Amino acid sequence: MTMAAHDASSRWRTFLEEAKETEVMTLLSRQSNFPFLSIPFHELQTFDPDFAEDILQYPKQVLSAGSKTLMEICRERGEEIDALLRVGELPGDTRKPLREIGSSDIDKLRSVDVIVTKISEIKPRIHRAVFRCESCHAEIEVEQLNERELKEPLKCPDADGCGLPKAQTRFDLILISSRMVNNQWIEIQEQPEYVPSGAQPRRGMVLIEGDQVNKHLPGERITANVIPVVRSEVRNRKKTPMFDVIFHLISSEHESTPFTEISIDEEDSDRILEVSQRDDLMNLIQRSIAPSIFATGILGHVKRSLALQLFGGVSRRLSDKTRSRGDIHILLMGDPGVAKSQLLTFISALSPRGRFATGGGVSGAGLTAAAVRDAFGDGRFALEAGVLPLSDRGLAAIDEFDKISTEDRRMMHPAMEQQKVHVAKGGITATLHSRCAILAAANPKDGRFSKRGPNQSVMRSFQETGLPPPLASRFDIIWMIRDEVRIHDDEKIARHILDNRTSGKSESIMDNSIELGPSNLEEESFIVTSENGEEHLTQNFLRKYIAFAKRTIHPQLDEESKNVILKYYTEERQSFGREDQSASQYESDQGKDTVIPITARALEALIRLTEAHARMHLQEVATVENANVALAVFRHWREESGIEDESELHSGVSVRARSNNSAIMNMVRDLCSEKGEAVLVEIYNLALPRKISEDEVNRVISKMLQNGELFESSTDKYRFAR
Repeated sequence: MTMAAHDASSRWRTFLEEAKETEVMTLLSRQSNFPFLSIPFHELQTFDPDFAEDILQYPKQVLSAGSKTLMEICRERGEEIDALLRVGELPGDTRKPLREIGSSDIDKLRSVDVIVTKISEIKPRIHRAVFRCESCHAEIEVEQLNERELKEPLKCPDADGCGLPKAQTRFDLILISSRMVNNQWIEIQEQPEYVPSGAQPRRGMVLIEGDQVNKHLPGERITANVIPVVRSEVRNRKKTPMFDVIFHLISSEHESTPFTEISIDEEDSDRILEVSQRDDLMNLIQRSIAPSIFATGILGHVKRSLALQLFGGVSRRLSDKTRSRGDIHILLMGDPGVAKSQLLTFISALSPRGRFATGGGVSGAGLTAAAVRDAFGDGRFALEAGVLPLSDRGLAAIDEFDKISTEDRRMMHPAMEQQKVHVAKGGITATLHSRCAILAAANPKDGRFSKRGPNQSVMRSFQETGLPPPLASRFDIIWMIRDEVRIHDDEKIARHILDNRTSGKSESIMDNSIELGPSNLEEESFIVTSENGEEHLTQNFLRKYIAFAKRTIHPQLDEESKNVILKYYTEERQSFGREDQSASQYESDQGKDTVIPITARALEALIRLTEAHARMHLQEVATVENANVALAVFRHWREESGIEDESELHSGVSVRARSNNSAIMNMVRDLCSEKGEAVLVEIYNLALPRKISEDEVNRVISKMLQNGELFESSTDKYRFAR
């Protein structure tokens, strides 16, 4: 230990009185509930470099001396304040990956970039215990440094007490005189970007004290400034030579700038600006998404929408404190073997902070969050984050979306629209952020999707997945990918797969070979030409491009682009399906279901797509060109989906089916009022001019019988029950 550490109290006093006089006066005014003084490390380094270095090497002794000095200064100025010192913003050389912290880092001050995965409830812990001797009533103060055991006096002191050992007297803990501090355990996990391929993310237990409790939520990314300490493992009530590493939190910094984990140097920035000026930028990025998947038919449009999803719109906070999301949600429904999972895997790897999960393979916290009992070995409930909170400000790719649990289905609605996960379980009430784009893939229950008729929408296929219809309304775009027989395309796809398969390198040879580093060609090139002569961006460069755009570009719509979207919105609402809206003799004007082809939710989707296209081109202002591309993408998926009425996304029932239901009910009512009962053949005859099939009539009557509205007086003759 250097002289600076031995002389810590006097150095702290000089620093606090000279450099932190204003902060000390604020502390004395008791404006904060938690008396602590936060000191950036660079200020200490400027003031005394040797002393700053000692804080990193001997943090416990030096910081403890600093806190005592601060309390003494407060006491000298007439205030008894139990104050703490917190040092933050540590230099880069103290930052280490969580998995590399070992014996050489014990009791040193280190900085780690992590994600919070679990938090416990608050527990009070005795920091300085006061015991009373039963024999002479003398009070003994014992400092409690180990959070796992209560340290008691071995004997009563000779000077102030009777001097009896613990075996001959008893020491009672006096809670009123003891000093207690709030404690909380959190579990941290290293960020997925830094986990080696195929390895498990390293986890750690962190003890938080005082003002730091309740400042962290599961799913948050923080830079934790910690002191690793060791505690002996206990097996069968015996200590072992093996030690567990736990971390004491000194301070933490919440992430303010997203995607800082992706380093972009000046050369990368110049390349990004160069690529953004290309006229064919949209097509270039579209080709760069999963180049190994041949884009035929609808897949080309799917890739275009995925390109826009990667960039996303701008999340905004409005003047009334409400929030509008900027993330774009996309659902892919398709037959087996149409490369849905391949697309999801590629997008989750490409997107900054992308996470991949399967609906049938998640447990515990699942996709949203859960209250887990005994997570910290104390039998209590702790809050654990699922996939969506851990993907905060990123992208979550969820395969087998149709197999997610019933509880997750209920919680997905607010998680997708308000982008918050509300948890009220096991005595824990919390709200976690899930500000991420969702790319989901769903399969049909019966193996393949049935062929849709000319007047049937994509909601017919959505119902075949078994998902609740209101969940469909949370997606901005829903694609239906069919495996159809087309001779020309089939040959192209087969040739593409064969060429790709044979051009790849053997995995075993690559694992066994020793690579000294990437070749100069790989380092320099950021645009690659495929075998068919088309250019596309490398995956690493595209990640940097997306991170750069999302970090620095926040487009606003200009008046012309607003007018283009407004014109489309008003025209669609007024013109779509007008010819079908004339009331028949069996439908009054009041009873007629009005077709609403587009709602405000679709309008928000158009704004997000426009902003995403502008962000892709690194434009701070979204223009008419951006709006036109967004409208083209939106129009295409609406035409493909065949949705006439927006309410079909919420209920799963088409406007035609609702109209037929009310028409058949009115027919039955008219026949019953005229003849006393309705004969099935007469209902068929009345339904024929309205092009309502006999199967539809049978379905509606069967439903009315089940609901108790009708009863069958004799064969094929019906009357109203009331």
